[in-house]
Amino acid sequence: MFKVMFHEPRIPPNTGNAIRMVAGTGCELHLVGPLGFDLSEPKLKRAGLDYHDLASVFVHENLEAAWAAVKPNRVFAFTAHATRSYADVAYERDDVLLFGPEPTGLSDETLADPHITDLLRIPMLPGRRSLNLSNAAAVATYEAWRQFSFDGSV
Repeated sequence: MFKVMFHEPRIPPNTGNAIRMVAGTGCELHLVGPLGFDLSEPKLKRAGLDYHDLASVFVHENLEAAWAAVKPNRVFAFTAHATRSYADVAYERDDVLLFGPEPTGLSDETLADPHITDLLRIPMLPGRRSLNLSNAAAVATYEAWRQFSFDGSV
């Protein structure tokens, strides 16, 4: 289905929640280092509950290694600085949904990466900085999956 990519995630429970989300949607989770935690972190395990064996999770040393492994056709980087809404995209299978670290988001250098197709935002009320990382990933993933009529779901 889709590839959810967390660039340098910092908070274990957010990654644990994302593990549950990709297990439930059939997507892949790609974690790009350096990670701000150890993958054996108890908070990560607790948030992911018993979904770890049902999820497709890949760890990449850095962004260059992730691009080499994933070989993306389209990459959508999520940032509060974008003007285009995530809901205005016609998603395709194998699209990469890229999210930045908590609390800073994607750096300007990362946003300038030539692999990135477009910058997207999730609408919020004025004066709010951002959504929680795992919530933002879930909102975007479910919109992309919705466009495929939740293919494979029950």
